[in-house]
Amino acid sequence: MFTAPGFAVFTDLLAGWVLTPGRRTITRMVSVADPQGRRAHDAYHRFVRVGRWSMTALWRVLAVHAVAVFAPTGVVILDCDDTVYKKTGRKVNGTGTFRDAVRSTRARVVYAWGLNLVIITLRVTPPWGGCPLGLPITMRVHRKGGPTTVELAALMIREIADWLPGRALHLYADGAYATLVGADLPRTVVTSRLRRDAALYEPAPPRTGRRGRPRTKGDRLPTPPELAAAATDWVQADIDQRGTTVTRQLWHRDVLWYRACPRRLLRLVVVRDPTGAQPDDFFITSAALDSPAADPATIASGYTGRWSIEVTNRDAKQALGGEDPQSWKGQGPARAAALSLWLHTAIWCWYLSTHADTTSWRTRPWYRHKHTASFADALAALRRTLWRQRITAMSANPALRAKITSTLLDVLAEAA
Repeated sequence: MFTAPGFAVFTDLLAGWVLTPGRRTITRMVSVADPQGRRAHDAYHRFVRVGRWSMTALWRVLAVHAVAVFAPTGVVILDCDDTVYKKTGRKVNGTGTFRDAVRSTRARVVYAWGLNLVIITLRVTPPWGGCPLGLPITMRVHRKGGPTTVELAALMIREIADWLPGRALHLYADGAYATLVGADLPRTVVTSRLRRDAALYEPAPPRTGRRGRPRTKGDRLPTPPELAAAATDWVQADIDQRGTTVTRQLWHRDVLWYRACPRRLLRLVVVRDPTGAQPDDFFITSAALDSPAADPATIASGYTGRWSIEVTNRDAKQALGGEDPQSWKGQGPARAAALSLWLHTAIWCWYLSTHADTTSWRTRPWYRHKHTASFADALAALRRTLWRQRITAMSANPALRAKITSTLLDVLAEAA
């Protein structure tokens, strides 16, 4: 997917992205990746802005590799969400005003100017257990007046199904993507939150033999909170909440959500905290009603793992500076954002294959009981490896090198 010169620019750019301290602007990346100025600095800007390469093809290579390594058999678990990469300047291609989910509350909506990214991640259980990891495997930019976020998510799922022929997919998404349960996505089960005022119905009654068009839906049911309030046959179960076992009360009912999926029944699952500390959660799933995927405890446990995509969005912004590259024209803004997410997955793939059996993270006096690695630990390990290679290549005294470079490497690895 690259020419030979383009691939050289690509590898230098990503190496600079990993090693650059502070803001990850393209100019700062060039100063670290190519300090001798072997090529013009504008070559890196042109590569991102108008380079002849395909981000979709790059996503496909990484997605197929990640699934082969971390989910070689069974159902491929995916998560979907959208986030805003904040930008400054009114002429950045693809930007607009979108709701900032991080700063918004129920009482006050905050808007931000930037790129609205729809992201799908592969959910991976790390060797050390605990909270799963979310590895981005594809992304699209939602533009004002273009396809909706739901339409973009459906397009990406169909792409992933083509990349992974024969594999079954299970997509978890928040309530904004709930209508995907009726999108007829290939080999894909969709589980999502359900809005509390959703119009639910009984299944269509059998035909009466009278003349006229038969009914397509039954009587209107109460709202999900009203159904939960009237329910009596609750089942108590222990569910896995991101590595921690918690007790929840579960109730389910098969309903017709006519607006999203008028042709078949879906399963409504209500999850209640017995202590009352948390409000009831309402989920809807397109899984076959007689399949293990439709089990209420499985649905409740599976949806809690969707939090991994929220952690991914934070890490890509804070640890990798995904919002920092200053590219305004052409495909530059969208490609720069996509490369930050692509690099996030590539770093985890490298770290899990080389450090899975070792405690490579640094313990601190104030954090002595650390048992899991974070993305910052994986990034620091990669920085330490890359800096060691560079310093080794420039050093002439191997005996003195280890003594001098040990502290330097630790500082460079933690620089951000």
